Amino acid sequence: MSGKLDGRTALVTGAAQGIGKAIAGRLAADGATVAVCDVNGEGAAATAAEIGGSAFALTADISDPEAVAAALAEIERRAGGVDIVVNNASIVPFIAWDEVDLAHWRKLIDVNLTGTFIVCRAATDQMRARGKPGRIVNIASNTFFAGTPNMAAYVAAKGGVIGLTRALATELGAHGITVNAVTPGLIESDGVKASPHNNAFEFVEMLQAIKGKGQPEHIADVVAFLASDDARWMTGQTVNVDAGMVRW
Repeated sequence: MSGKLDGRTALVTGAAQGIGKAIAGRLAADGATVAVCDVNGEGAAATAAEIGGSAFALTADISDPEAVAAALAEIERRAGGVDIVVNNASIVPFIAWDEVDLAHWRKLIDVNLTGTFIVCRAATDQMRARGKPGRIVNIASNTFFAGTPNMAAYVAAKGGVIGLTRALATELGAHGITVNAVTPGLIESDGVKASPHNNAFEFVEMLQAIKGKGQPEHIADVVAFLASDDARWMTGQTVNVDAGMVRW
C-alpha cells in the first residue's frame, strides 16, 4: 500500500519523545524516510528503532549551526537530501516573570527561535540546491495567542516562529517550498507530565470547545497533512490545534 509521503525524506527535530516522536512515527507511516533528530542521541536512536524501516537517528543541538550542518549533510549522504522539515525541538519552561533573567531569555530564544532559523536556513538551502519542492512545518504554540503566564520568553520565541513562518513563505514560494506553522495547545506528552504544566489540564479543558486531554497524535495528524501534497496550495498559515481553547 502506497503512502502520501513515499519517496520523501523528513527531518523531525526534538523527536526523542512527545509530540516530535508522534510526528516522526506518523510521517514514517505515511511512507517517508524519517531522520529522527534530538539533542538526546540515545532517545533519538530509540525512537528510530521503534519506528523501524528506513528511519535513522541524528544527534544535534539545533542552536549549533555546525551540528545542524552536519545533520543535513548526513541526511544528504544517507537519503539524497531533505524534502520535509518539522521544527519541533524546543525548551518549555515554567518561570514567573520576576525570575526571568537575561541568561534564561537568551537560552529560550537561542533554542526556540534561533534554532528554528538555523534549521530552516540549512534545510532550504539544500532543498533549493536540489531543485525540488519542499515542506517546512514549524511547531509554535497557542500560548502566543493566550499570553500564558510563567512562560514569557517562550511565548516571545514562539511568536517569532510564527513571524518567521510568514516571512519564509513569502521568500520561498517561488521555489515550491511551503512554510506553515502549527500551534498546539496543552498536550499530554512526557515532558508536560513531568512539569508543573501537568496541573493545568483541568483548567484548560474548561476553556476547550472539545473536552479531553490533547495527545501528541492530535498534532502529528495535522503536521502530516501540511507535509503532504494535500496542502500544496497552503503556505504562510498558522494552524491552531487546541480543541478550540483559543478561537480566532
